[in-house]
Amino acid sequence: MNIRGNEALRERLAAEYVLGTLRGGARRRFEGWMFHDAALRRMVAEWQERLVPMAELAPAVAPPPGVWRDIAHRLHLDAAEQAPAAARWWDSLRWWRGLGLASAAIAALLVATIGVRTLQAPSVDMVATLTDAQSQPALVVTADARRQVMEVKVVGGPPVPPDKALQLWAIPKQGNPRSLGVLGTARQATLTLNERAAGSDVVVLAISLEQRGGSPDPNGPTGPVLYKGPWVRM
Repeated sequence: MNIRGNEALRERLAAEYVLGTLRGGARRRFEGWMFHDAALRRMVAEWQERLVPMAELAPAVAPPPGVWRDIAHRLHLDAAEQAPAAARWWDSLRWWRGLGLASAAIAALLVATIGVRTLQAPSVDMVATLTDAQSQPALVVTADARRQVMEVKVVGGPPVPPDKALQLWAIPKQGNPRSLGVLGTARQATLTLNERAAGSDVVVLAISLEQRGGSPDPNGPTGPVLYKGPWVRM
């Protein structure tokens, strides 16, 4: 299919992409078109500016108890709960690196064009879009090296249960994951940017679901890893 010149179709697909209703093969095909079409990327950015602020008006809704069980089952984490925490972590890490690095070039272009304008950051030196197993975006993270801050914005995913917390991790090329902070209940947070996150050896950011207060293990998550994405330097 060639959508160049069909403005009505391009607008509809851009809106569906931002809303998250464009899924599976259709979503991947649309991302491929964006990679080669600057005008289409601008169109998506404009739809994000229109639609993303509306999410801030929606009240938080506690998910039914079965939601997290279903997520764990889809991510094949229910069986992993029986394995040692370290084994779960390093098995997942190898998979992230293979998946994350393979898509880094596309992610860099898309996020730099789309996500940065939405966050309206004064200066962006690093950026990551963290997605779930179905490649649906859940969080956008940007870093401003001059101000030494990281901005984290939740753009998708189910609400976090009141007895749980999301924890942000930096995944280096070698060594243990590094905790970058525990996110509160708000849909955005500001964290300090330090060498744990800004080091040149960090290739992936990840989010795990932990007990309130974060992982008791300083060397990595103890709960399931829900989202991940390549940490791209601009």
